[in-house]
Amino acid sequence: MTSTELKPRKLQSTSVPIDALPTQAARLYTHIHPFLVLGVYYIRFSALVVDPVSTLLTSLIPLSILQVSYVVTCLPPAKGSLKQSIPTRTSKQGQRKKPAAAKAENGLSSKFVPALLSLLLAFILGGPVLTVLLILFGAPLTTHFPHTFLCAIHMSLLAGLPLVYVQGVDATKWREVASVYLPFDEVFGGTVGTLLGAWFGAVPIPLDWDRDWQKWPITIVTGAYLGYVVGKFAGGYLLRGKKLEFD
Repeated sequence: MTSTELKPRKLQSTSVPIDALPTQAARLYTHIHPFLVLGVYYIRFSALVVDPVSTLLTSLIPLSILQVSYVVTCLPPAKGSLKQSIPTRTSKQGQRKKPAAAKAENGLSSKFVPALLSLLLAFILGGPVLTVLLILFGAPLTTHFPHTFLCAIHMSLLAGLPLVYVQGVDATKWREVASVYLPFDEVFGGTVGTLLGAWFGAVPIPLDWDRDWQKWPITIVTGAYLGYVVGKFAGGYLLRGKKLEFD
């Protein structure tokens, strides 16, 4: 009598790497954007060491602007977004707008509305989720909560905002995200790089160097920013189309 061995079903992914928009502006800005993000962070680094909470809070504005500009300029919004659901408006005389004008207006709406919704989700959902994860990985629980929460918001804007913009809220896509089974591209690479960079950023904290920049969460945030830039380039070029296989 033979027994049949049941093997667990392997997750099958139908996702493909995200391509940047085929425009000159997208091709240019997708390369400039990481340096702008790092440049703004570098300019504020001295202030971050002196006053982490205030600096992290005020730095959210330029980071949000850079991330929204990036997704609107360079990335396609998720399928099923508002771009096909916005009706063509009519003028006061009851005449339809010209096709070119309607197309331009719907094109802007189909980019800015998902971008703003992604920004909102990064704050109200990504921030709390990453705060919990940071605490589970050893962040102070009873002290430094503002530091931890603002660190999580920065990570969410880096890792989450572009991902939500291109993947939407499809549960299947997010199961692939959670299982790290999406094919690498510049968006997913930036997400993975941010999380790994933040993790490696914790290494200098316990070392007995007595440096001001070792204070929580400066090295975590720095690692997240550096990881985002490295992951974005690696996912867009070196690892593009590849998947992490866990056998």
